[in-house]
Amino acid sequence: MAKALLGYVGGPDPRLLAEMRRLQQRVQDLETELVRIQAENDTLAAASRELVDVPHAEPVLA
Repeated sequence: MAKALLGYVGGPDPRLLAEMRRLQQRVQDLETELVRIQAENDTLAAASRELVDVPHAEPVLA
């Protein structure tokens, strides 16, 4: 029955399928960007820890 109704209506809307593909690609692009930014953040955090030697830092005068 569902196949008959789907066939009668004409099947999935091509615009909807195109939008779904576009959104899936956008999600994939954002996930890739997130991984890249997290790696860059980790690198910067490690570099900042090397620049600031906390045990040898002088106390701040208030």
